[in-house]
Amino acid sequence: MGSLAEVVVSGGSPEELERAAPPVDYLAAHTRVEDVDMFRGVADKDVRKSLRVGRVPMPELAPDEVLVAVMAAAINYNTVWSATFEPVPTFGFLKKFGAQGGWDARHDLPHHVLGSDAAGVVVWVGAGVRRWRVGDHVVVSCVQVDDQEPATHADGMLGSGQRIWGYETNFGGLAHYAVVRASQLLTKPAHLTWEESASTMLTASTSYRMLVGDKGARIKLGDVVLIWGATGGLGAFAVQLVKNAGGIPVGVVGSADKVAAARRLGCDVVVNRAELGLGGSAEPAPERAVELGKALGRVIRREVGEDPHVVFDFIGRATFGISVFVVRRGGVVVTCGSSSGYQHRYDNRYLWMNLKRIIGSHAANYQEQWECNRLFRLGKLVPALSAVYPLEEVGEAARVVQTNQHSGKVGVLCLAPGEGLGVTDPALREAIGADHLNPLRTN
Repeated sequence: MGSLAEVVVSGGSPEELERAAPPVDYLAAHTRVEDVDMFRGVADKDVRKSLRVGRVPMPELAPDEVLVAVMAAAINYNTVWSATFEPVPTFGFLKKFGAQGGWDARHDLPHHVLGSDAAGVVVWVGAGVRRWRVGDHVVVSCVQVDDQEPATHADGMLGSGQRIWGYETNFGGLAHYAVVRASQLLTKPAHLTWEESASTMLTASTSYRMLVGDKGARIKLGDVVLIWGATGGLGAFAVQLVKNAGGIPVGVVGSADKVAAARRLGCDVVVNRAELGLGGSAEPAPERAVELGKALGRVIRREVGEDPHVVFDFIGRATFGISVFVVRRGGVVVTCGSSSGYQHRYDNRYLWMNLKRIIGSHAANYQEQWECNRLFRLGKLVPALSAVYPLEEVGEAARVVQTNQHSGKVGVLCLAPGEGLGVTDPALREAIGADHLNPLRTN
């Protein structure tokens, strides 16, 4: 580690951090443009073969940016997409971004530093940064916006300049350092460790917008919410949000061993999809989706007494027809992705004749992320971390997510020398209880 990294790891003061210059290069998990075709014709696109860990040049920083020394990060599914070069190679995003010129040109490089979650220490601030200082402990929002675009001021997610950091931009969080805009920063929850904090914002804030925010389903006291993938990175936070709102979370999980995990998260009802004949990522025919929806609806009515008000669906092709059928008359299906495929088929009669709605949702704007992060700082939401890997083993970490062998979130230690560090409010941590903070940790 260089001198700046040593100061960060040793807990140096803001003055010491300011005296230590950023390095000319740094360790980062990245893909390379020459590897884009490496999986052509290959059935198993193993991300361990495409994810590289090595030193990359430190870019020049813009006036509205900060440099964060990343203590920990996390794997999201967009890391898997990036490393398999599907559905499109991310170098196309970087080229398009770079073509705008100015500071954006820096992003068009033959390497792409990945990662859309991070927690760390601010070690440099641009001349245009007002609200953050060197030494601040922060978590990083995954959303970059153009604050000079009018639509951004209505909703940051509506602006054409909105991009997901570390996926549609370069210089992401799976590295020793990350380059972020000041408008991406949020205060780190003081009672959480680096790895816990780094595992929250992308998926939790996405779930927040889908369920709680005024652009989503706007759940309320007593709502029955069906949550596909209830122990996954999105679902684990959806369960907590529904429970905190006074709703009734009904979780669907993929195996018997995840039933107990879903209950620990707060599900009132847990359905093992295998027991209903729901398996794999294949799309059921519309008539089969209706049959499966009827079977699922019977289970929910037996356990709860009524149909769901809301269905939380990020699975896509394999579940969407069932979601549209099973949600109650006047209910809402809210979707933020399609991990099993994005071409959906459903019987539209059940939608229009029963006055149901489908809401598309993507990430979260800065205010929604601030509100979501506040819930973590209050201890109302807890991390969904299940495993932690060192940065040097990021390929293994991403492979676990790629093959769906995980629950919740998979963390990655970057500059942090070990787990359990970064807590600055031990009293709140003790009051909440370590077991409660980590319901999905098994080791």
